Amino acid sequence: MKLFSIDNDGKLIPYLEHNFAKTKQEADLEDLLENNPEYFFERSNVLIVGRQVTTNLNTYVDLLGVDKNGNTVIIELKRGKTPRETIAQLLEYASFIENLDYAQLNEIYQGYTGEEISLEDYHQQFFQSESADQVSFNKSTKLVIVAQDISIEVRQTALFLRKKGIDVYCMEFKYFETRSKEKIISSDFVVGDEEFIRQKVHSASLPKVNEKQFLASLDKNGLAVFKKIVDYAHNNDLSIRWGSKGFSLNVDIDDAFVGLFFGYPLSSVFKQSIYARFSEINKKVKSPENIINFYKRSLQNLSYFVKTKWLINKAYSESDVQQFLNVIEEIIKKIKGNGLK
Repeated sequence: MKLFSIDNDGKLIPYLEHNFAKTKQEADLEDLLENNPEYFFERSNVLIVGRQVTTNLNTYVDLLGVDKNGNTVIIELKRGKTPRETIAQLLEYASFIENLDYAQLNEIYQGYTGEEISLEDYHQQFFQSESADQVSFNKSTKLVIVAQDISIEVRQTALFLRKKGIDVYCMEFKYFETRSKEKIISSDFVVGDEEFIRQKVHSASLPKVNEKQFLASLDKNGLAVFKKIVDYAHNNDLSIRWGSKGFSLNVDIDDAFVGLFFGYPLSSVFKQSIYARFSEINKKVKSPENIINFYKRSLQNLSYFVKTKWLINKAYSESDVQQFLNVIEEIIKKIKGNGLK
């Protein structure tokens, strides 16, 4: 594939294709696909849930994702030309991944993101699912090879596997630079349809934000709300657990913690928002039903909450924030009064 720009005189100026493998590491390719899956899988986005996921054979899956239907997507990356053993490597990973249940996928996802929200909840928000039906995770597995050059041996084997019912795809990318050093990547599926797109588990983790970084990522409306909430947490000895995007606010009790809600910045799939959580209360607190029902009713009485979410997309008064914190204070009292299971 050749790419050209057109100058003011109508002349075609070629972009220079570069060998990605000579100047870049495989981790650079991982970074690109991890941070921009929507551009590689344009017709059918993929949610990345793990990177360098350790298998039971002590090998590593480059990237693990799930599609909108909850099917797992195993992505093997090669910065240069694919060696003959690439397919065997991918099938070995698939033999491990297909046996993972939802709890294990959720463990991979939470370990990777550093967030405590469940994979199920994040998946629904990521794909903007409006269906009330629960997604059934990992019913099937898709295998994807991404490389600068898919060898003829790998293409032929991948095509054979597709004929036998194995959902395998091969994508080639090309790397270009302009004379002004602008970098360009193109991608194209060479095998597969463009419409595509209890073992202990480990995954590399995304870096976590801190308080300063989180507050700096907000607009003025979010900063006014979250600064008051963070100050409230510090003044009342509540623990803030930071993730790769946002945080969870927790009450510590009997050497354990119970999560109360999540806070997210503008860059999150949840946008700039507060997302109430009930799963920790249900799992850890004695007689949780009354507390959860009270929590839900109290949030419904706050006009700015829609179900369990407060989208902070305009200015809110100190009184609005204080009303929410009053609800949290009551929930904390009830949790401490009931105690842990």
